[in-house]
Amino acid sequence: MKYATSLQNIFFRLCCLFTLLFVTILEVGPVPISGLALMWVVLFRPQWFYNLVQKIYQKN
Repeated sequence: MKYATSLQNIFFRLCCLFTLLFVTILEVGPVPISGLALMWVVLFRPQWFYNLVQKIYQKN
């Protein structure tokens, strides 16, 4: 199955990838940032997270 992706969608996915890489690098320190952020997302289910997922998986 092949998805048609626009340049904007590819750019958005790359930005998400680099953000996750940055958070992973910060994880080396003593504070578990990603675990706390994920708990916050699970507890409060913010609208921006839903929009982020929708934008990542949108079909063009």
